[in-house]
Amino acid sequence: MSLDHTFIDIPPYAQTAFEILESAGFEAWIVGGFIRDTLMGRSDNARDIDMATSATWRETKRAFVEAGFSAHETGTDHGTVTVVVDGHAIEITTYRIDGMYTDSRHPDTVSLASTIEDDLARRDFTVNALAYHPRRGLIDPYGGFSDIEDGILRTVGEPLRRFGEDSLRILRGCRFASQLGFDFDPVTFEAMCAAKSKTLSLSRERVSHEIDLFITGSHVHDALLRCIDVLAAVLPELVALKGFDQKSVFHCYDVLEHTAWVVHNTPAHPLVRWAALLHDIGKPAACYESDGARHFRGHPEISIIIGRGLLQRLGYSSKFTEQVLSLVKRHDDRIAATRKAVRSALRDLDGDTALFIALCQLKRADAMAKAPEYRMRAQTCESLLEILNEILAAEEPFTREGLAINGNDVIALGVAPGPEVACALDAALDAVIEEEVGNSLDELVAFVESWVSSR
Repeated sequence: MSLDHTFIDIPPYAQTAFEILESAGFEAWIVGGFIRDTLMGRSDNARDIDMATSATWRETKRAFVEAGFSAHETGTDHGTVTVVVDGHAIEITTYRIDGMYTDSRHPDTVSLASTIEDDLARRDFTVNALAYHPRRGLIDPYGGFSDIEDGILRTVGEPLRRFGEDSLRILRGCRFASQLGFDFDPVTFEAMCAAKSKTLSLSRERVSHEIDLFITGSHVHDALLRCIDVLAAVLPELVALKGFDQKSVFHCYDVLEHTAWVVHNTPAHPLVRWAALLHDIGKPAACYESDGARHFRGHPEISIIIGRGLLQRLGYSSKFTEQVLSLVKRHDDRIAATRKAVRSALRDLDGDTALFIALCQLKRADAMAKAPEYRMRAQTCESLLEILNEILAAEEPFTREGLAINGNDVIALGVAPGPEVACALDAALDAVIEEEVGNSLDELVAFVESWVSSR
């Protein structure tokens, strides 16, 4: 990777923040991910700007308020205020030195530092221990620029000490591997493996946040294979996938690498990527062998059991959990490329078109991760999405609400109010989807009358 560190283009609102602090007599630098991502040419990802300053948080707040901008006390215990300049939020933190970390997460004490170099010494990885000033250039005391060029994640200072201070850094390292496509310095990775049990003390909200960022990374395939032994502490359910040979003509990868490719080939949204991560997690438990081949009958059901426990443990909402598991349940379903089959699938998903799209995305990625001769099934998924668009454009019904008949009409035909009304509408919907009757009021009235008589 060839990088130019002589100049970093900073946005006008950040330049304004520099001018405000310096006019008030303080020093300021841009720090953190903005510099790293900009140096890598990832300008689309370099949205959030963080700054470090010699000013105390009170002095920072006063300077911006006097300049006519709002400033919010978002982390004053650690010297942080968030200022809003031209509609953009900037976190500004006083140079600081962290004290001991007895809880493996937060420093017991925070003291003021006198220089930006002292402040950079507390950062997690060298690629994040960079500071930039539009006139003074880049400060890089730990070789972060070189590590960015080499694609290496290395801690600032001794790795075990860094991870002992804050165990979240272990998961952040996995996340950066997935987002940036970097490998690990061997000593750093060895320390991550040795200290991984410390991540068990993290709150489930912290863990789920990092895992969300990990699985939505651009390089998640390589990162999952690389980080599985580290992630095993917080995602132990994945360990059984590692090296599990599928011994099947349908597959050319073990279960873990197949899973890694499925995750990688789905859109970078937590819902479908979580479904991809969990879709085959029940295979080792479902496995049985016959004539030298392995079979996994019932693995979606087992995957649901395992996946539900995992998602609940990490604190995901019931709605999100059920959506993920709905995709896991149906990922092996055969859906013919017909309007009838697509409408049936939509009905089974309670008319949730977004969930149907996610299911098609999952099924396509699953097909692409099989043996080459079985990847043609991915084309069917593209056809399903085209048919969905046709159904939506034609306003064809796939829920009760899309029917030309409603509950009041059904009651008027002599059906008692209550559950029987829903049964009548469901029967009518099934008949319309199966193309046994048209979606017109007259035809549906006749259908319901016949349905009532048959009951």
